[in-house]
Amino acid sequence: MSNKKKKNLTPVQQEYQQFQSDREVKRPVLKNCIKAFLIGGLICLVGQCIQTFFIYNFNFTEQTAGDPTIAVMIFLTMLLTGFGIYDRLAQFAGAGSAVPVTGFGNAVISACIEHRTEGIILGVGGNMFKLAGSVIMSGVFAAFIIALIKTILIEWGGL
Repeated sequence: MSNKKKKNLTPVQQEYQQFQSDREVKRPVLKNCIKAFLIGGLICLVGQCIQTFFIYNFNFTEQTAGDPTIAVMIFLTMLLTGFGIYDRLAQFAGAGSAVPVTGFGNAVISACIEHRTEGIILGVGGNMFKLAGSVIMSGVFAAFIIALIKTILIEWGGL
C-alpha cells in the first residue's frame, strides 16, 4: 500500500494492514507462469496435431483445416469439462488453460452444467451463451461491418 493511503488510515487499520501483510501467502509467480506456459503449449500442440491429422488424412489445406480443428478442440473441451477433467487441468494450469478456443468451450458447457436443473430451455438453453454470447455477438457484428465495407468498396469503388 502506498504511503499516502497509509497516512489516511487509523492506527488500528495500519496495525491490521501490517498483520495482514505478514500473514499473506506468497504466490509462486514463476512456478505458475511455467505451468501456464507448459499446459497452454500442450493444448496448442494437441490442436496442431489435430490440424495435421486433417491435412494428411482428409486432403485439407492449411487454410481449410482450421474450421474442423476448432470444432474438434471445442468438442474435446466440452467433453472433458463434462467429465470434470478440464476443471482440474484449469486449476493446475491457471491462465494456460484459457487458450481462446478451449476457454470458449469451457465457458459454454460450464454454464450449461450449472443450470441444468432449471430445464432444457430455460436452464441450459437460456444460460448456454451467458458468458460466451458477447464474444459471438462481437464476432457477428464485426463480420457484418467488414462485409458491408467490402460490398460498398466493390459496388462503388469498382474494385
